[in-house]
Amino acid sequence: MTQATNGNQTRPLNDLEYDFITVLQNKAEAVKAYETYIQDAQQANSQPCVELFQKLRQADIEQVQEIRHHLQQVMQSGKM
Repeated sequence: MTQATNGNQTRPLNDLEYDFITVLQNKAEAVKAYETYIQDAQQANSQPCVELFQKLRQADIEQVQEIRHHLQQVMQSGKM
């Protein structure tokens, strides 16, 4: 992990690392939540809703992959 300094304070994460980790956590939670939403739509016999939730889930999965890539870059170089 890189060390970022701000005056006399040393932080274990720089702002970009923290931001990407926070966004990654939020997206991961959303991906998990979509499983419940998809099941709810299936129980309601609403195929259009199932398809929409699946589409949204897939978009978040793709964004998670992109965020992970950027986070790796930031953690290796300290910036992009």
